[in-house]
Amino acid sequence: MTTAAEVRGGQEGTAGPYTLSHLDALESEAVHIFREVAGEFERPVILFSGGKDSIVMLHLAVKAFAPAAVPFSLLHVDTGHNFPEVLDYRDRTVQNHQLRLHIASVQDYIDRGTLKERPDGTRNPLQTLPLTEKIQTEKFDAVFGGGRRDEEKARAKERVFSLRDAFSQWNPRRQRPELWNLYNGRHAPGEHVRVFPLSNWTELDVWQYIAREHIELPPIYFAHEREVFRRDGMWLTAGEWGGPKAGEHVEKRQVRYRTVGDMSCTGAVDSDAATLQQVITEITASRLTERGATRADDKMSEAAMEDRKREGYF
Repeated sequence: MTTAAEVRGGQEGTAGPYTLSHLDALESEAVHIFREVAGEFERPVILFSGGKDSIVMLHLAVKAFAPAAVPFSLLHVDTGHNFPEVLDYRDRTVQNHQLRLHIASVQDYIDRGTLKERPDGTRNPLQTLPLTEKIQTEKFDAVFGGGRRDEEKARAKERVFSLRDAFSQWNPRRQRPELWNLYNGRHAPGEHVRVFPLSNWTELDVWQYIAREHIELPPIYFAHEREVFRRDGMWLTAGEWGGPKAGEHVEKRQVRYRTVGDMSCTGAVDSDAATLQQVITEITASRLTERGATRADDKMSEAAMEDRKREGYF
């Protein structure tokens, strides 16, 4: 299967025979990245949570290799506090594409005593050890992530190919130049490369691409009535992770999620956007990034994300 970019370049009415639309250019770049990794690495894997960015990433991988099957397996770091709608979508997608899913379970590490629950109930910071150990035991040498530079300033520092040392740690000072879309995948035994095909996309790009490609999403991304409570300026979903506390009152509200992670630190936003076009209109008017507006784990400190990335988190 050819990509949209490969078939639209010569359409009548464009500025030239090789002119691409904005989304076509982003799609073409991402497809190129997937094919580069397939040619350079032995055991790549795609991080797949059932969130919108990983869904778009898998869609692009399918396009990159069609009509052949996607030559990568999937990896999900399961916190045990995931939204049921997202897990259902994840499992259906794995079955539909007949892919192999690796799961790194935070709960397993807690049960063994390797990790301890945090007082605030959030497990997002506990994902690093299960992720890095799964990468090491499975000998993955390239790991695709859905991170985008517009999300957060630490992610804005990342290259498309981002080297991790033998301890899965990231050193911003070891960034490699990426001139003319030339990617350096060389790494020593024990090291691996994190790969970000959506680096140059924005949240709006992702939603516009979802609309153009008619990509199905979990219903949690669209406005729905949900029982939530207020904490630290965010609407959180009650659950076994420890919310609500005394004085935090549950109420029904019309909300949707801009990003999806651990239930304990991912907030909903008040919204009436029940269709793709309504979501796009809402995002166009927003002045806050999705993580800045709805992720409590990024508000722990000014450098929270960068600190976790240095330790091996995505």
